[in-house]
Amino acid sequence: MDVSKFKLCRLLLIVGSFCHLIRFSVSDPGSGCPKIRSASLMNFTYQFSMAQHQLRGVINVIDDCSFKVSQFDMLEGSDVRWWGAVGPHLENLTKGFVISELKLNKTYKSDGFVVKLMKNVTWDDINVLAVWDLPMASDFGHVVLRNLTNGTEFLAPLPSSVNGTVIKGNGMPTMFNNCKVLADNYRVRWTLNEEEDVVEIGLEAAIGFLTYMAFGWANPNASSSFMIGGDVTVTGFKEDLSPFADDYFITKYSECMISKDGRVEGVCPDTIYEGSDPVGLVNNTRLVYGHRRDGVSFIRFRRPLKSIDTKYDLALNQKATMRVIWALGLIKPPDSLRPFYLPQNHGGSYGHLTLNISEHVDDCLGPLDAEDKQDQDLVIADKKEPLVVSTGPAVYYPNPPNPSKVLYINKKEAPLLRVERGVPVKFSIQAGHDVAFYITSDPLGGNATLRNISETIYFGGPEAQGVQASPTELTWAPDRNTPDLVYYQSLYAKKMGWKVQVVDAGLPDMYNNSVVLDDQQVTFFWTLAENSISIAARGEKKSGYLAIGFGRGMVNSYAYVGWVDDTGKGKVSTYWIDGTDASSIHPTNENLTHVRCKLENGIVTMEFTRPLRPSCEDDKPECKNIVDPTTPLKVIWAMGAQWSDDHLSVRNMHSVTSSRPIRVLLMRGSAEAEEDLRPVLAVHGFMMFLAWGILLPGGILAARYLKHVKGDGWFQIHVYLQYSGLAIVFLGFLFAVAELRGLSFSSLHVKFGMLAIVLCIAQPVNAYLRPKKPVAGEEVSSKRRLWEYIHVIVGRGAIVVGVAALITGMKHLGERYDDEDVHRLMWALILWFLVGALTVMYLEYRERKRRRDRISGRSNWVLGSGEEEDIDLLSPSQAMAEKDSRSSDRMEVQLEPISR
Repeated sequence: MDVSKFKLCRLLLIVGSFCHLIRFSVSDPGSGCPKIRSASLMNFTYQFSMAQHQLRGVINVIDDCSFKVSQFDMLEGSDVRWWGAVGPHLENLTKGFVISELKLNKTYKSDGFVVKLMKNVTWDDINVLAVWDLPMASDFGHVVLRNLTNGTEFLAPLPSSVNGTVIKGNGMPTMFNNCKVLADNYRVRWTLNEEEDVVEIGLEAAIGFLTYMAFGWANPNASSSFMIGGDVTVTGFKEDLSPFADDYFITKYSECMISKDGRVEGVCPDTIYEGSDPVGLVNNTRLVYGHRRDGVSFIRFRRPLKSIDTKYDLALNQKATMRVIWALGLIKPPDSLRPFYLPQNHGGSYGHLTLNISEHVDDCLGPLDAEDKQDQDLVIADKKEPLVVSTGPAVYYPNPPNPSKVLYINKKEAPLLRVERGVPVKFSIQAGHDVAFYITSDPLGGNATLRNISETIYFGGPEAQGVQASPTELTWAPDRNTPDLVYYQSLYAKKMGWKVQVVDAGLPDMYNNSVVLDDQQVTFFWTLAENSISIAARGEKKSGYLAIGFGRGMVNSYAYVGWVDDTGKGKVSTYWIDGTDASSIHPTNENLTHVRCKLENGIVTMEFTRPLRPSCEDDKPECKNIVDPTTPLKVIWAMGAQWSDDHLSVRNMHSVTSSRPIRVLLMRGSAEAEEDLRPVLAVHGFMMFLAWGILLPGGILAARYLKHVKGDGWFQIHVYLQYSGLAIVFLGFLFAVAELRGLSFSSLHVKFGMLAIVLCIAQPVNAYLRPKKPVAGEEVSSKRRLWEYIHVIVGRGAIVVGVAALITGMKHLGERYDDEDVHRLMWALILWFLVGALTVMYLEYRERKRRRDRISGRSNWVLGSGEEEDIDLLSPSQAMAEKDSRSSDRMEVQLEPISR
């Protein structure tokens, strides 16, 4: 190569590099578009990944500066633009740029149009094409045109087919060849894949997350009752919002029931009929993808045209017209008795039609638009309970794109937070030192001033940070100048939080007291009046109904159930429950006033006022439902998917309930957990019964009624029993103090118990100070006689106080634990002491009779010798005998009757 050619090539290279830096390239004559220097994008059709606003559609790159959009659906946004970015992640998308002058500020319904790129934009700048909402930095949907890994370019994977055209997506396929409207809010989409001998089906409906979507084929031999013998797929979402799709077979118009003999009938999974499905021979439905967006459920699954399960699956003839069946209804999650998702009655949302899956059908115009688009959790602030702010992984963040770590409030991921003006809100900030919590007017957070955007900070800042071991507690009181909508965010990172709704005062201000019930799923509010109580209950979890009950458990409780019926009317009904099945729920006619119930964002709130003492006086159950403000009110709760006031059945049973009652102290405005009877306290009670009910009374009876037996056996029995009883009393006392972690004199039981222990301790001290016993013939000293009086009175008084401590202890346990066993033990204890009293009366009668017989037989005495321990110094007969002895001035001798 000569020097002139070398210089020319070098000049061309320099010019080419310079043109690349100024984003200029050679254009085709008349096109006005820069050419694409990277791999061609014009050989593929790309499918949008739906993120929000029900966006779906496909695009084709037409040329170097335009692309075609077809089958485009989208709900209206605020300021929505075509957006380009180098990658699909948060840091890439938020740094993206507008690529077209065309604005998308309307609702699109299966539209098609061509989009022109801006003059300074080329396809080389765009790896990800998105539909972007500018104010909220929100991704409605996007396509990945190419990925870059280690500088190497490759096209996005996961091809599928729409109308015979190979498309590219990113694992969230929402496009199908066909679509059929089943109901106003329910559609079925499908694509027949004859090569793989399967049909891919997509079900979408604007429904709540507790609602199932069912679709399948009717029994071809049925002329009516098309559901019976139907082969359907039941789809829905679990509590963690993960999708499921399972094969069901219908044998009866009822919920799936398993009889005692193992017979299965109703709407049941195929696997239940066979008992198990270890290798997938019965459940042939395969879940592909599912999501919930904007209050709309979408689930994609595939099923074979000809299944190996010929017993419960119907063969599909793709060329024939077959009858299909569908239904919508509430679904109950698995439990210990039925470990599968249980479709409830569809409530009229069902139907059937004929369909040929090989024919092209498209009568779905535009996206589904749900009335309630808010699907994330709702947290309502309470002036008493602090809101715990922490961080966790982003799983269902409501505003994509999102960072990997977002803010949690009360263990809920980025919930909608509702506060009330004038009500102080306490935050316990435990999100880490790298997260500074604040409430701002900016929907993105991350310190808007760094983006040259002004913001108003209403609360928080750099000091609002802490960890679980050392949280920071701060209080915010929204005022009348706080806007209706603000945002909680992190000062150091964007898009970690979500919305704060500021409303006028509500339940916390309307009621004087509130407590959180067991498991922190229900908040209980109340206000006491002279003769009535106003009550409100609010669920903290989405459900179809909320029930609270007064009682220690579901059985033998008075229940109040709040729900919203099909017409949108809120209701509160009352019941008496005396069993564990639906037939044990008996409606009552309580006098409730100011009744309100509402369902908002899946959260049930009910309110009512009732008298403290019902006005009725007959034998109706509600007449006994008395609320005594001075006695702790035991409150339980339950939630479920559906309630019906007309036909109570198993579908009304709860799906989640409290694990134990909460003792609400109405006068104090506080609550404490109802606990099971602690084993150590049970041991304490048994030891005290053994001491005060058997050993100590036995020692006294030995000293009273066994002195006539020769020898000092009575004295040994008396001493051993008393000291054994005293030792057990001390052990029982230590057990109780250790278990309760201290000693409190607030209860009557403790007062009686401590007095009994003091009297019990006084007896061995008294015995140690006992005056010397007089010898035979010696007169009893006044000290000895006084000691006898004190010893007997203190001993018998200790027994009386100890028995009172036992009875008050049983009463205290009965009030605290409300256990039937405790009440039975109380009556057993009373019966024991009644028997003991009768026994003492009988022994006293025998003792007095023996003494009368001895006095009447004096003429038969003979000279004898013995100890005086069998003489009761406090006995009136003994006092008279001593008086006669002194008056006759005779020598005192021990005589025995001749009859011995």
